[in-house]
Amino acid sequence: MSNHSSSTLLLNPLKASISRAVYKASAAASLSLGLSLLFAGQASAQEAIDLADEDNRIGYSIGVNIGQNLVAQGIIEGIDMNSFVAGMRDAAGDTIQLSNEELFAAIQLFQERMTAAAQAEMEANFATTQAFLEENGAKEGVVSTASGLQYEVISSGPADGASPTTSDSVLAHYHGTLIDGTVFDSSVDRGEPAEFGLTQVISGWTEALQLMSVGDKWRLFLPPNLAYGEQSPTPAIPPNSALVFEVELLEIR
Repeated sequence: MSNHSSSTLLLNPLKASISRAVYKASAAASLSLGLSLLFAGQASAQEAIDLADEDNRIGYSIGVNIGQNLVAQGIIEGIDMNSFVAGMRDAAGDTIQLSNEELFAAIQLFQERMTAAAQAEMEANFATTQAFLEENGAKEGVVSTASGLQYEVISSGPADGASPTTSDSVLAHYHGTLIDGTVFDSSVDRGEPAEFGLTQVISGWTEALQLMSVGDKWRLFLPPNLAYGEQSPTPAIPPNSALVFEVELLEIR
């Protein structure tokens, strides 16, 4: 069987991810300030543009690219678009109406707001997660370990199946969701199992796989401290989220 690479969503967060709160706040500061200083006047975004014109298409495409990046990073949320466009036009025309000190103060305020919003989101997610795990752990068939890992056996492989150790690599199929059922990563959906070392993945996987035997298929419920905690490699996984995985251990490599 050929080798397959694991998704980066499974990688140990200490090796593969950064704090979403810090990232969004610092990105907000640098991107917003950079755009304000390098571009930025007053015009409606709905202004008619002749996109048959080659130069207009170029300018429009650059604007779309910048806008998509800002949307993806959550920076546009809560920003007055008229003020934003006015700032870009003023910067482009070198007619900026605020001093550098005033610009930095405004950006700092924006950064503080984003940090506060990120903290509130983490606290709300943590409360929701704790309530879910408490209720889920009381369900019949769900086993809880000392670390907080919860799992239930979907099906078992051969009785003499081997279990991996931290020095092993494994081949596995998995389907990962948030507690509301939202899929964030799935080798099953891709139609290709993943190969990875047990020390390369989030700690909940490292623990669970050593309890499994080849051929087993389990459903794992990982508390935030065994997954990404306040960190995440993708906005698809909010901070302090419990993660649910269906995992089938195919081979030990």
